[in-house]
Amino acid sequence: MLSAASALDAVFAPRAATFAYRARHAAIRYLRSIPNATWFFRVAIPRQPFAARHVRHLLDAISCKVDDPGFLDYLRDLFLSDAVAFELGASELSRGLPQESELTSTLLNIFFDPVDREVMTIREEVHKKNPRVKDESVLHTPVRVYAVRYLDEIMVVTSGSKMLTLEVRDRILTVLQDLEVKVDRFGSSVHSAVSEKMEFLGMEFQAVPPSVLHPPLSEKAKRARKMYLKRKAAEAQELKNARETRRKKLGLKILNHLFKKVRRGHEFEFDFRIEDEVRHEFKGWAEETVVEYFKSQDHSRYWHRLFTSGDFLSLNRVRDQLPPALVDSYDKLEEALDRFLMPRRGYAMPEDEERLAEEEDERQYEKRIVEDLTELKMRVNAPIELVRKAVKLAGFTNSMGRPRPIKLLLCLDDADIIKWYAGVGRRWLDFFCCCRNFKMIKIVVSYHLRFSCFLTLAEKHECTKRQAIGHYTKDLKVTNEDGVAEAYFPTEREIKMMGDKNLSDPKPVDGALTMILVRLAVDDTSLPCLAHFCTGTDTTLYRIRLLQNRLNVDPLNEKKWVQGLSAIHESLNKKCLPLCSMHASDLLLGKITLQDIDCTQFVDVV
Repeated sequence: MLSAASALDAVFAPRAATFAYRARHAAIRYLRSIPNATWFFRVAIPRQPFAARHVRHLLDAISCKVDDPGFLDYLRDLFLSDAVAFELGASELSRGLPQESELTSTLLNIFFDPVDREVMTIREEVHKKNPRVKDESVLHTPVRVYAVRYLDEIMVVTSGSKMLTLEVRDRILTVLQDLEVKVDRFGSSVHSAVSEKMEFLGMEFQAVPPSVLHPPLSEKAKRARKMYLKRKAAEAQELKNARETRRKKLGLKILNHLFKKVRRGHEFEFDFRIEDEVRHEFKGWAEETVVEYFKSQDHSRYWHRLFTSGDFLSLNRVRDQLPPALVDSYDKLEEALDRFLMPRRGYAMPEDEERLAEEEDERQYEKRIVEDLTELKMRVNAPIELVRKAVKLAGFTNSMGRPRPIKLLLCLDDADIIKWYAGVGRRWLDFFCCCRNFKMIKIVVSYHLRFSCFLTLAEKHECTKRQAIGHYTKDLKVTNEDGVAEAYFPTEREIKMMGDKNLSDPKPVDGALTMILVRLAVDDTSLPCLAHFCTGTDTTLYRIRLLQNRLNVDPLNEKKWVQGLSAIHESLNKKCLPLCSMHASDLLLGKITLQDIDCTQFVDVV
């Protein structure tokens, strides 16, 4: 299947639309950059199997570019044998779940290519009718249509009227009807981007003024910042004074030593004249001292006032009675005083500095008001309520929202327990790193998951939570086979420094959260590792335990399950698989998924 996907990508990927993304974070960053959004809608496709009628449209689209009947028959046989089977409108696509084929994303991009072409046509028509005004003195917001498609999820944003947005929606739904895809017209309603939120790709989008995304500093924060800068300046001055003091003490010691040598009658022979070197050094120190002294505008103003006050040589009747050479010398002195001691423009008095700071604050305030009235930015938030519900559903917290142990993990080694918690936590952190409320996700990982891990380890070793924290430290460090302490769980400092920096496309947390690997007490090293391209035979047997089977909950029941949270197919529950130590660690940490495991070679263990 990978070879078929590579062949199709080579043909169709260069023709793909720019808004047909293959990475969630790239699509989210594009949506976040959309300016002045006024209306948006999401094409709601209800859950439906990719049936024979859809396969017919897909193969017709492929046959237009690929003249290979044998290859088309191969793709048709994959669908007939259910080797490639998926559902439109489902939440299991591109989440690393074993029931999804590597060929699915490529086939979906080809299938929805007519929708992309229609959107591109709409955008070109809107751009021609509404050109951008090139006059910078005129505040003009052009009408634009923006679209994002990730597999079968489509979101359209406009900066125009609602009637234009309705027209765009109707044209897109018409193309989907031609592809025989069922669409929920009520769920595809047009919403206001300013007053309503839109859920897309597992996150919430809303257009807000710029001041909401970048709020100004409060008075308390400003005072704290001034105190911080003042403290840093004082520390820098103290360090400078300490260096000067050490330099002076060193110079005095050298001079004292030389003076004692001379008094005792010792003679010094040098190949060069030391007087010139000493004179050069002292001249440099003197110039540095003078320059540093006159950097202060108060000092310059004070000496300028002393030198220029009460001068009688500025009177014309006095100047006429004096020799010209004296008058010229006085004028040169005045020019030198004004050049070196007169406070230059740009250096203000303390009261002038306060006035300039107030004027700058007023200008910034006016600029923020104008931006809030004329601009809109897209805000991206993580669905924190759904995250908390998932934390509670998986058993990290009790009914009161406090961390609790997961007793199913007690049979694992300490390192494997920490790795499983680390895999869930890192996937959440990596997936929601581009959200505005990323701080709330950090709290969930740093508090709920971390202390649930502590409680699980304490339950296993029959000790208290305080003893577990003392043994593993707050960073959950565990000793490996070589006796080196390793930290698999993200440390508090690491979580604090995390942000929207990396351009990655991590897998969602679904596959790691809804599955627990239970180690079996079976010592059989003859079984090979089931990870792809692994030839290791020193393996350990693990049993897959699924969350929905432990809770006896149907994942399609949104009232008892978490909305948008997918689940591994229940046929894999209690299946056993041998894994080597490296791939078992990678699977627990979330570095690989069950798609990287040969699920056809599972072992039957009673």
